[in-house]
Amino acid sequence: MIFLIVPFALIELYLSLKTGETIGFFWSVVWIVLSFALGMILLQKSSQTMMSNMQSMRQGKLDVRRFQNASMSYFVGAILLIIPGVFSDFLGILALFYTLYLQFIAKITPERTTHFTKQGDDNVIDVEIIDEHSHSDRSS
Repeated sequence: MIFLIVPFALIELYLSLKTGETIGFFWSVVWIVLSFALGMILLQKSSQTMMSNMQSMRQGKLDVRRFQNASMSYFVGAILLIIPGVFSDFLGILALFYTLYLQFIAKITPERTTHFTKQGDDNVIDVEIIDEHSHSDRSS
């Protein structure tokens, strides 16, 4: 775990300092406050998002794996936006885009329905065609 935290912190520090140099101290503070506020709003709306995902799952538009991925990526995206820093904001936005991607796929995927067909319906047509050919052969 420490092998992941140290590189993350170094990348976060480097990108935050470079961004601060580029946009200035004031805009860096604005960035941090806005990303924090957005993360908090998303976190507060997470229960509504979970309920929406559960509704999609009940309708057959989301399978269990997509439900878990969409819910988890939404939650992780909100948390990453709350953490101050450019790299964590970037990762948070990626996680939220992944959530949107899963939701978009779920919206265009047709509902799963079970179709019951009688076994042999296709064979009846084939049998009738075969019977017609066999009758014409007998009459000649």
